[in-house]
Amino acid sequence: MSHSTVETTAARTDDASAGSWWRQAVVYQIYPRSFADANADGLGDLRGILSHVDYLAELGIDAVWLSPFYPSALADGGYDVADYRDVDPRLGTLDDFDDLVTALHTRGLRIVVDIVPNHTSDLHPWFREALAGGRGSGARDRYIFREGTGPDGSEPPTDWQSFFGGSAWERVEDGQWYLHNFAVEQPDLNWSHPQVRADFLATLRFWSDRGVDGFRIDVAHMLTKDLGDPLPTWAELQARPIDGSHPMIDRDDVHDVYAEWRSVFDSYDPPRTAVAEAWVHPSRVPLYARPESLGQSFNFDLLLAEFDAGQFRTVVTDNLELATRSGSSSTWVLSNHDVVRHPTRYGLPARTSTAQTPALEWLRSGGIEPALDRDRGLRRARAASLLVLALPGSTYLYQGEELGLHEVAEIPDEVRQDPAYVRTKGAQIGRDGCRVPLPWSAHAPAFGFGAGGAHLPQPDWYAACAVDVESADPGSTLSMYRRALALRHQLQTKEQLTWIETGRPDVLHFERANGWHVLTTFGTDPYPFPGSALLVSSSPFAGDVVPGETTVWFRRGALPSSQDG
Repeated sequence: MSHSTVETTAARTDDASAGSWWRQAVVYQIYPRSFADANADGLGDLRGILSHVDYLAELGIDAVWLSPFYPSALADGGYDVADYRDVDPRLGTLDDFDDLVTALHTRGLRIVVDIVPNHTSDLHPWFREALAGGRGSGARDRYIFREGTGPDGSEPPTDWQSFFGGSAWERVEDGQWYLHNFAVEQPDLNWSHPQVRADFLATLRFWSDRGVDGFRIDVAHMLTKDLGDPLPTWAELQARPIDGSHPMIDRDDVHDVYAEWRSVFDSYDPPRTAVAEAWVHPSRVPLYARPESLGQSFNFDLLLAEFDAGQFRTVVTDNLELATRSGSSSTWVLSNHDVVRHPTRYGLPARTSTAQTPALEWLRSGGIEPALDRDRGLRRARAASLLVLALPGSTYLYQGEELGLHEVAEIPDEVRQDPAYVRTKGAQIGRDGCRVPLPWSAHAPAFGFGAGGAHLPQPDWYAACAVDVESADPGSTLSMYRRALALRHQLQTKEQLTWIETGRPDVLHFERANGWHVLTTFGTDPYPFPGSALLVSSSPFAGDVVPGETTVWFRRGALPSSQDG
């Protein structure tokens, strides 16, 4: 069979030194409060993570990314930080953190931590000082305070809306208002203030000195702001182009901040890494991923894509091109703590151009409408996961995806925790469904999460997905991930990909530089199989065709077959 080929090559390096570990790493995201609970209070903690370090090492990942574990009132799942250089006492101590770093490093795993620089908690000492200091105080200058409108200043400075619903302004006791683009408990910082910039440099050094290998930067595109006077209306703000000069989003001057951060990162040996959470126009992504800035930026396009060959090929091609432009490597994400898990997304009917929409409708119905095909969703998720794990660049896994977990829809309204759900009175269903504590043991209390129960209710169907059950099943999703990650380490090569034309719009086939082939059937029809299988996402197949909705890794020629999925 002849094929026409095209080649997309990301910026690459042959340097296998410690400084470039991140370029093709598999990073496992842990949401600490939902991973494992060691002290039986219903909330996951650092000792809980420590108790499962061997599980992480056996999975075959390269690094762990910890979502916020800092002191927090949990107004937004820990992203309301009261102290950037400590551990929430409900989650442990700095000694526990040091023990975790040591345990990971001993097993050859690196650690990445979340930094939340756009806003603090309203319990942060700086904000308390700002409230006590009153109008005109230097403490208020670290945040964004404004006078209200109307005869007595009782109306907000503008009609801006928070991402979590309601006004983006909150009035304090003396009558002034402060800006919060997210929850009321998350006042935005003023990044033109030198103390703000200096304090975060100190925070980066604090964690780097404790052995942290890298940082994930939350809302990296929103730090710097130029609000001007008078302030624009919401309609005017929405109409402004996001091209580097917007008053609030993706401003060019944010990279002055990151240049300072890069100096700190590069002062360590090996240099500390960073990855930006930057929801910006694709043409702007390379600015964050440049080596003189943060060095890498998340690619979220697959979170919005359907299980569709054309969409996947476009996303892969475009993002490898962006990586070439920045000199970085791409990042691949199918699930995280902010979106509906991909087995559920892929098991729902595609009704719109946004993959999240049917999933959100399904959540609002309590998991009833539209109808979820769980088996098909998992089959597609396994196929997508094997495709992504074979791409050049780094892959970010979200805790529980290696178990094939679906989103949890059956959460009573009264126990939901997401501020988006609370502030919008249920109009936004929130993100609790992907944050339900993990199942470790099918028959233990709280499925082995902890003896004190779980802070979000776990569904009965978790029993079949528990780690102990899946570990004993060679056909489980966990077994597939373990085999895939072990094989990836053997096959990983230069950051190069060559598309091979298949003659079918629903089938993708690419080759890595060392003869590692990957073929995915996105449709339901089988496809002639051109090699000897190394790994298959679904059940082993008989004969010379790949089943529908399946990914197979292979090399051409007579190689020992290991088709177990």
